[in-house]
Amino acid sequence: MQRDTDAPGGDDLAARGIARYAAVWRLPHAPTLLVYGTLGRLGLGITALALILHVAGVVGRYTPAAIAASCYALASAAVAPFVGRLADRLGPAPVLRVTAVAHPVALVLLLLAARGPRPSVVLIWVAAALAGATYPPLSAAVRGAWNALTSVISGRHHLRTTALAAEATLVELIFVLGPLLVALVVAIANPAVALGVAAAVTLVGTWFVAASPAMRRAAPAEPHERARGLGPLRVPGFAALVVCAGTLGVSFGASGVVVPAFAERHVGGADSDSVAAVLLAVWGLGSAIGGLWYGTRAPAVPLVKQLGWLLFAVAGSLAVLAVVPSAGLMAAVLIIGGAAIAPAMIITNTLVGRIVPATMHTEAYTWILTVSIAAGAMGGSVTGFLVDHTGVGWAFAFMSACVAAGAIVAGWPAGPIATADARATSRDVMAP
Repeated sequence: MQRDTDAPGGDDLAARGIARYAAVWRLPHAPTLLVYGTLGRLGLGITALALILHVAGVVGRYTPAAIAASCYALASAAVAPFVGRLADRLGPAPVLRVTAVAHPVALVLLLLAARGPRPSVVLIWVAAALAGATYPPLSAAVRGAWNALTSVISGRHHLRTTALAAEATLVELIFVLGPLLVALVVAIANPAVALGVAAAVTLVGTWFVAASPAMRRAAPAEPHERARGLGPLRVPGFAALVVCAGTLGVSFGASGVVVPAFAERHVGGADSDSVAAVLLAVWGLGSAIGGLWYGTRAPAVPLVKQLGWLLFAVAGSLAVLAVVPSAGLMAAVLIIGGAAIAPAMIITNTLVGRIVPATMHTEAYTWILTVSIAAGAMGGSVTGFLVDHTGVGWAFAFMSACVAAGAIVAGWPAGPIATADARATSRDVMAP
């Protein structure tokens, strides 16, 4: 690849960055993937919070509400790889269409289960699990489509990083905007209406993505190419990549426990919940900014080294959080450390597309999501125990150690991820 010999100025770099994102927008079917793909996943940032608020309001206790949210998340995580494999075998379009309808119907059933003067808590939990199990594999399908649109033989491979950066940044914004939308809808109406909004956006966004030629033209896997048994987990390097994603997932799940605990102990009073929400939003904003910036770059450093360094940066920021004395300093560390999160996720998604056969992409991406969710649940439980028995500092130290372990796995020069990536590079060089 030809490189410029002159060091470009800041304005030139900004112009090049904008040009790269504009080129992604001009890719075939990209507007549908970006706009409707984001709309269809707004429920990711809405449903969990709206579900807790609605069930707690109906039942009058938060414990059943928290269990309902856990049923929703764990059912989604457990079923997602099987739905992903089905999408690889049949093509993503039919699976997306079915789940685009099934998930809103399940949310309606959840609302019906919570009606009446004395609703059955068990029935609410079953309905929540059904809603989670039917959530469309939209993120996995969209990431698979970006890989196809920017394949080596497409002539657009140089745009893959930017396309996945746009994808990761929009997902970060979903988790920032979703709770704000819940707050707005609850202020105007109630949490049940927020669940209805989640059902509507999932239906509309997923249906339009499923109708896109990017999904309809995705060829189902041939019988001899179909995943069997452990599927992509048997692909060299992929299991190690899943471990890295899981260590980052621990920090996501733990943050929902340890940041509110920090705010309660350092701010206190009625403002602590608001401060915690702002701190978590700042973390997500930092990640979104980092993702946007990363998408403008074309670094020469190997992806595996980049992933190791970025995970070490996240681990380092979490270690610093163990000793910060105020919410203001925490916000500064969160936005700086958060800037490494989205780039790490972008590289993870890029490596999945490189080392896993295209006929297993959807299932592979669902495994990344599934393990992240499961690890997040574990991280939340462990940090809850640490906060109660040892303090907030040790909880942050635990999060840092987990992500640092992932950094070691990712950056190991002779490790499985580096070896798999080297094989993928050799394969790309021999591609016509």
